[in-house]
Formats: sequence, structure tokens, C-alpha cells
Amino acid sequence: MEDTYENPAQDGLDLSSPAFEDRTPIPPRFTAGGGNVSPPLSWTRPPPGTQELALLCEDPDAPSGTFVHWLVTGIDAGSRGVAEGDLPPGGRAHANTMGDHGWDGPSPPVGDAAHRYRFRLYAMPFHVPLPDHASAVEVHRALDDERLAESTLTGLYQR
Repeated sequence: MEDTYENPAQDGLDLSSPAFEDRTPIPPRFTAGGGNVSPPLSWTRPPPGTQELALLCEDPDAPSGTFVHWLVTGIDAGSRGVAEGDLPPGGRAHANTMGDHGWDGPSPPVGDAAHRYRFRLYAMPFHVPLPDHASAVEVHRALDDERLAESTLTGLYQR
């Protein structure tokens, strides 16, 4: 599967994880069949004017359409990361596609090619007004055009 999506760090914002590199497999501990804990993430300072950060993890390869695994808004703009299994500082977890408020790890259909799990960190100039059960389309509609910066980390997983 070709991944033509590229989104280099903007304005110096860079999202990374000590658990996996960009475009490499996500360790089983962070999957639904493993420990089902959110991976540790770190990021660089967002650009001036950032009022809050928003974090989205989505699977664009899900059979029924883009699947939201994690959506957190209200993240403290002064924070520089989140520990494994934690909620980012100041963050409010929204319902994911499973209906849970928090992380639900990767669990693609058995036999599928590796799915891409895109962790996107957005630097926003205002409080993000999203409904609790926002779809991936609603999230992108609200954030993509208004962001000051964005950085993406893509993990892979297959069963």
C-alpha cells in the first residue's frame, strides 16, 4: 500500500514517540490485543499564538471509513508530551469511533495489509469547538483550515 500523504512539521512543531519511529510498526503493547494503552508522545514548542493543542489518532484504512482511535482537545499549549497511558496535560478526551472516551488501540481485521495510524498534533489559536462524538470528517473540518501548525506521526499495525 502506497502512502502518499506527507505532512512535514510546520513552524517547527514536531511530534514523535520513543516507542516507535515514523512509518514503522506500533509495538503490540499499544494495540487493542496487547496492553491497549496509549503510546508515549512528545512534541516541540508550538508556534506563538497557540492557545491549545489538539491530538487525533485515526486509521484511514479502516474498512468502514476513517476510524478515530483517540481525540483529545484542550491540551495545555505549554506541555511537551504525554506519558504512556496518560491523558495529555489539560486535555479532554472525546468519544472515539468505538464510543469510548479515551484511547482504543489498533485492531485491524486479521489478514489486512498494515493499517496506517496517524497521530496528528494541531496547534490552535483558539479553543477547539468539537462535539463529544466528532467524526474524523468533523475533526478535519474544524481543525485543518484554522491550525497554526500541525505535525503527524504515522505508526503501522497489522494482525
